[in-house]
Order: sequence, then structure tokens, then C-alpha cells
Amino acid sequence: MGVRGIEIKKKTTMENQLHIPTVAELMAKGESPEILFWVGCAGSFDERAQRITRDICKILAHVGLRYAILGTEENCTGDPAKRAGNEFLFQMQAMMNIEILNGYEIKKIVTACPHCFNTLKNEYPSLGGNYEVIHHTQLIQSLIDEGKLRPDDGHIFKGKKITYHDPCYLGRANDVYDAPREILESLDVQLTELKRCRSNGLCCGAGGAQMFKEPEKGNKDVNIERIEDVIESNAEIVAAACPFCMTMLRDGVKVKEKEQEIQVLDIAEITARANGL
Repeated sequence: MGVRGIEIKKKTTMENQLHIPTVAELMAKGESPEILFWVGCAGSFDERAQRITRDICKILAHVGLRYAILGTEENCTGDPAKRAGNEFLFQMQAMMNIEILNGYEIKKIVTACPHCFNTLKNEYPSLGGNYEVIHHTQLIQSLIDEGKLRPDDGHIFKGKKITYHDPCYLGRANDVYDAPREILESLDVQLTELKRCRSNGLCCGAGGAQMFKEPEKGNKDVNIERIEDVIESNAEIVAAACPFCMTMLRDGVKVKEKEQEIQVLDIAEITARANGL
């Protein structure tokens, strides 16, 4: 079951409920969110990505940000349709979302998916959807800078050799390279760069709607090529910041039978665990 409109448990000794409010719930009480968390399709329906969604909600609740989700009113941003060439379907999906967002007078949006991030930030303005859109790594980094997130002493990642894979739609498309790395560096880990990184990074193989189709014939799948870069780095953990990248990297680790040696974790998951959430 997805996170849209549900309650999830926060792992504490008291087993408190972490309630994820919808914008409609807040509006009914005469309140409005400081920030809208755009969950995205993967974050709602993919079992692995749901864990990332939960950790982002834990972080938002921990720092006291008044946030909300759209719940069942959230639809796909239209990114896969647009990248696959169906502009008509994209505009239908986008206009439906914009009508809802503008109706709630949403000003600021955070999302964990670089594809949603790129589409909301760069494609929606021309259709009447003008919002401040940030990626969850940018938000987490700003919370660290403000002193609202402090890792526990002796957290499990301290001293670990970690590498970071740049998502195409976060890095090359939007020049967001530093925030994820600064988060990792603040945790006192051994950050090691892949031989192809930043603007020279290699795609995981899922961008441009490739996530939803079989790859073309070739000598090697892109995600296998990418996971070979990770193996070469000798990292114990590869940090991701995109649910599509997460899927492709995990599949590559499985193919290479390296599941006991290499963990694939999102930046939000690493942050939440390091902060004892």
C-alpha cells in the first residue's frame, strides 16, 4: 500500500504514530503547509521507494516542518509520457496537477524524484504552474546548515566508504551536484568518487522513459556498466538520490552477486539512520 493518505509507524520506543497529513486535511482546519511533499509514483507504489518516502517524512516531522502531501489528489507529473513522446498525455496530466496545486495556493514543493523535480521545476511554468521546487537532498542539506539535523555520535555510517551516483535529471539537467555530497561529508564518511561522476556521470539506464521498457539489444546493459564503476570504487555503500537509479543500481548489484558487499541506500535513508530516526 502506498503512502498517499495513510499513516505509517515511526520506529521509536513509544511506537508513536507518524501521521502524514494531506493538504485537504490541513485546509479543513484552516491551516496550510509550509511545504508540499510531492511523493511521486515510485514513492507511492514501489515497495522499495516507499521506504525512502517514510524516511523523508520522519525527517520533516523531526525538524518540525509543517508539511503535507496531496494524497489521492496527486497524479503522475507526466514525465514518462513526455519523454516517451506523448506530449498530449503529458499536458493533460500536467494541467490536472496544476489546477489542484494552484487551487491550494501551493508555493513550495519538495520531491525525492529527480524526474518529478525536473518536470515540476522546468516544464510546469509554461503551463501556468509556478512553484519553488527543491529536491530532497537540497532540503536536507539546508536543514543541516541550519543546525536542525545533527548525526548521532558513533552513527553506523561513520568511517564507511561510500560513493555517490549522480542522477541525470538532478545533476546534468539541473546542476545539483554538491548538496548530496555535502550531506555525506557531514556524516564523517569516506566519500569516494566514481570514475564517471558529476557532469561526466553515467546514466543508470532508466531515464527518458527507459524505466518502462526493455532495453535495446547491445553488448551490455547500462546499469551493469554503472555497477562495475561502483565495484571498482571498492565502496561499501552506493548512495542514490532517485528511485529509478535505486532500482537500476540494486538490479546491477544482484546481477553481479554483490548483495553482501554493496548496499544501495538513498541519501534520505542514510540521513534518517545517522540521526537515529
